[in-house]
Amino acid sequence: QVQLVESGGGVVQAGGSLRLSCAASGRTSSTFGGMGWFRQAPGKEREFVAAISWNGANLYYADSVKGRFTISRENAKNTVYLQMNSLKPEDTAVYFCAAGRSSNRPNDYWGQGTQVTVSS
Repeated sequence: QVQLVESGGGVVQAGGSLRLSCAASGRTSSTFGGMGWFRQAPGKEREFVAAISWNGANLYYADSVKGRFTISRENAKNTVYLQMNSLKPEDTAVYFCAAGRSSNRPNDYWGQGTQVTVSS
């Protein structure tokens, strides 16, 4: 059974940085077509943030985070990361790790989510 466990969320001031991690178990991460991150703010629908293909060759970002967030993966550790810089209050949300067959919108498996709060 595939499990995705996120870590690294927290409270940070605007302009600060956080790094999220997502560890996969139950299946080797390189066998997924892609892994990625989505987020959901209060009262809003879940939205795509970033994704990375199984070999790391292809990266995908939402326009709202381009130039500020960087996704990466370490298959030897079955882990994907999201480095978030220049955080804004509008980045406040629960961030979910996802994995699946699609390289650009993986959504077959989900983590439980980690809260990111950016204060102004």
